[in-house]
Amino acid sequence: MRVALFVTCLVDLFRPTIGFAAVKLLEQARCTVEVPRAQTCCGQPAYNSGDRADAKAIALQVLDTFKGYDHVVAPSGSCAGMIRVHYPELFTDDPAVLPRVRDLATRSSELVSFLVDICGLSAISARWDRTVTYHDACSGLRELGVKDQPRRLLASVAGLTLDELPGAETCCGFGGTFCVKYPDISDKMVADKETAIVKTGAEAVLAGDLGCLLNIAGRLQRHGRAIEVRHVAEVLAGMAEDTPPIAAPR
Repeated sequence: MRVALFVTCLVDLFRPTIGFAAVKLLEQARCTVEVPRAQTCCGQPAYNSGDRADAKAIALQVLDTFKGYDHVVAPSGSCAGMIRVHYPELFTDDPAVLPRVRDLATRSSELVSFLVDICGLSAISARWDRTVTYHDACSGLRELGVKDQPRRLLASVAGLTLDELPGAETCCGFGGTFCVKYPDISDKMVADKETAIVKTGAEAVLAGDLGCLLNIAGRLQRHGRAIEVRHVAEVLAGMAEDTPPIAAPR
């Protein structure tokens, strides 16, 4: 399969190793991977802010950049959800473009769900000697049904023990621009998430969306918590021992 990696803005700017891990995993699944250089944002910040004109302009650029690939894969449920769920909503009144948008939507997936649901991967060859817990990012869970797939692959990682997080499906408070518009509410939500993570006794917390991870990492950092924060792809790709944990930008 010829797969295009949608890197995402946050991965590109803050954690490129997630992109490298995604490429490694896709190649292990026998995909031919390309990273189109013309890619930019998926348009989600504009869309969530009600700026439909700019969101549509960005979406058209994404359409052109990712045409011709069998699949488009993103290490982020929110970006994959934007393309798969919200692009068709944006163009419901544009019959000239809508078929292309729907075609791209059907070819777009979140990374771990793609590996499991489309590539048929049931186990991974990796080792990480840690007790971990897992946070289910909202968009991946609610828009794309990403829940069992990461757990299925993590169960095959040698040395890893997964302790389920109470309230794993509860938002961490990031929500893109939500944390900027409603900082007090956001802070309370991530405080509750911190409490739940600490109670598990886990040495690390994993998730599939870097936005959530940066938010959680910031909270844990500010309180001196010795809990590693990592994207699930880095663990599955066997890269966790060679890279530092995710840290919130200063």
